[in-house]
Amino acid sequence: MRNWPPAPAIRAFELTPRQQKLVDMAQAGLAEPFRGVSCTGSAHQRQIPLAATGVPVAALIEAAHTFLASLDVAQRRAACLAIDDEGWRQWSNFHPWLIPRSGICLADLSHGQREAALALLRETMSATGYQTARDVMRLNEHALEITGKPEEYSEWYYWVSIFGTPSPNEPWGWQIDGHHLNVNCFVLGGQLIMTPTLMGSEPVLARFGKYSGTRVFAAEEEQGHALMSALSAEARQQATIGTNLPWEVFAGAFNDNRHIEPGGIRYADLPQEGRERLEGLLAIYIGQIRPGHAELRWAEVKHHLDDTHFAWIGPFDDTSAFYYRVLSPAILVEFDHQPGIVFDNNTPSRDHIHTLVRTPNGRDYGKDLLREHYLQWHTDDHGSRTHSHTQGSHARSTAEPAARSAAEPPK
Repeated sequence: MRNWPPAPAIRAFELTPRQQKLVDMAQAGLAEPFRGVSCTGSAHQRQIPLAATGVPVAALIEAAHTFLASLDVAQRRAACLAIDDEGWRQWSNFHPWLIPRSGICLADLSHGQREAALALLRETMSATGYQTARDVMRLNEHALEITGKPEEYSEWYYWVSIFGTPSPNEPWGWQIDGHHLNVNCFVLGGQLIMTPTLMGSEPVLARFGKYSGTRVFAAEEEQGHALMSALSAEARQQATIGTNLPWEVFAGAFNDNRHIEPGGIRYADLPQEGRERLEGLLAIYIGQIRPGHAELRWAEVKHHLDDTHFAWIGPFDDTSAFYYRVLSPAILVEFDHQPGIVFDNNTPSRDHIHTLVRTPNGRDYGKDLLREHYLQWHTDDHGSRTHSHTQGSHARSTAEPAARSAAEPPK
């Protein structure tokens, strides 16, 4: 169990210009009401109705109950939030003490409690997705080996929150939040939304130490580059929307309402090999989610392939850093090579990668599903749930009791 120093003492350091920019961006982003990432083009129509999908989530619900049962009263109080709590939007890739985090830190838990928390990841993600997430955490430990900064880096500097009460019928969700690993999971019936999800690492390969040989994002990097390789010089020029890499992915933390113009090259304008490679690239990211839901997600994304654009920023060669984006009304994927933080390099390199997946048009955090749920149901004056076609002030009143009951151990 780690004894954390008092937060004010930790935060009493002078921010670098980059850190100050991040803090200012966070404050501005959180001040905006949520609308969702948007793009110019056809409006997204839900392919999956509010009704059950037929894909079971019982194992995930059980994992959530097991995790909550492992916590004492004070720990549950820290970990449990209302279903519509603003903690959903306060995730960030920043170092631990720049922005306050919700939930309970894995570093403060016992081995058994950590394993119970990790089961949430394991039951939400595919085997490949879970492996990547855990390797990101291990490489954060490797960053400690490189820097010698235990106040900034650790395998266990990740905060877990439960939103609402884990239930087969009522809306609930969970979040893991920390450096280079931010997963948001919303569940309603058999529907599961796992965005925003940001995963990254610096370095992407452990060349020594406790986790020597651990490597992440090789497929994401190689397949993005291979897609550009499949294009003619003219098509590559069409795909390229800039030469200077962004300092961060465009729709990262605190950019919930980012509007992104499609830009780049349309799926329909790609050669056959290019289309196949774009579908393969999307499959890597969609394949992070658990089986069953991955197939549902892919069917939705496939429905919008004609409205899908691939965009590239940076040079195209075998060694240079680059950025790419896949954007449609159903999905946003970003991949970016970053400047050094662990390493002292001011220009982007292939040893620091950020990846991001979002669901445009107000679907991140399951916001649209929750809204539709509220439209269909409300609580009457006697506390009973009744069917409705209007949304009223019950939204918070139904969520807050859920958060309180989640703080109690399951019967």
